[in-house]
Order: sequence, then structure tokens, then C-alpha cells
Amino acid sequence: MSLPKEEVEKIANLAKIALTESEISMYTKQLSDILDFVEQMNTVDTTDIIPMAHPLDATARLREDVVSESDQRDHFQNIAPQIENGLYLVPQVIE
Repeated sequence: MSLPKEEVEKIANLAKIALTESEISMYTKQLSDILDFVEQMNTVDTTDIIPMAHPLDATARLREDVVSESDQRDHFQNIAPQIENGLYLVPQVIE
């Protein structure tokens, strides 16, 4: 799939990236190559392939859920500008 130069310019504009003419032609070729590769991968028959979440058949090692730090809530709330009922009060930023 060949990507037109105008599409690369549009993508660069949406991403707010300034590209020179030489960069536009370079990225046009590179992005077209990527899209060609995706098209090639789409032609592979995957009907008997079982989807998997991870290529390695491994289980995650889990650790004990143990408290490792002391409760410092009161200390931090003592130095906070404003608190109410154990909650930090902050200025409203959304109307």
C-alpha cells in the first residue's frame, strides 16, 4: 500500500511535527513499507492458531502483600495548606 505524500503531511500536521521536504519523502517511503508489511502479515492464515496473551508460558511470581511503610498521614496532613475530614482540599480547576 503506497501512502501518498499528502497523507504524511496531514499526519505531521496533526502530530504538530515540522518536516522538511526530504523528511516527508523519507517518511512517506518508511510508512508505506510498514503498511506493506502489515498487509503481508494480514495474508497469513491464522485459522488454527490459538490467541495467547504472552509468548512465554510462564506464571508471574507473586509476593506477600505486606505493609512496608508506616502510616504518615497525620504528619503530611499537618503540613498541608487545607484539610477537611481527613481529605486534602485543593482549588477547583474544572467548572
